[in-house]
Amino acid sequence: MERHKDYKTLANAENKFLREEAYLRAQKKVKALMGFYWHLASYVIVNIMIIILVVSNGGRLFSFGTFATAIFWGIGLFFHFLGVFGPDFLFGKNWEKRKVEEYMEKERQRWE
Repeated sequence: MERHKDYKTLANAENKFLREEAYLRAQKKVKALMGFYWHLASYVIVNIMIIILVVSNGGRLFSFGTFATAIFWGIGLFFHFLGVFGPDFLFGKNWEKRKVEEYMEKERQRWE
């Protein structure tokens, strides 16, 4: 009976540890997501202000200089996006497998 009690205590401790670890991972993901959204908001606000200032001070709207900050900062924002959401966001987790199956099906139909 004592062994059963020790096993149960060990299982409860392990379960508690796994739940806490899952909570910490989820909390880290939420903080990363929040950081990306703040980065996106500041990107939009600051770049709108820069474009307005450049145009109101006699600069041309459609020139590289007007949008240079937005372009280069946008590249950094894109990499931040990939860091938060991962490359799976663009293609999905099973994208490669689905594409292989799609091409295999086309090949099969071609030979029938």
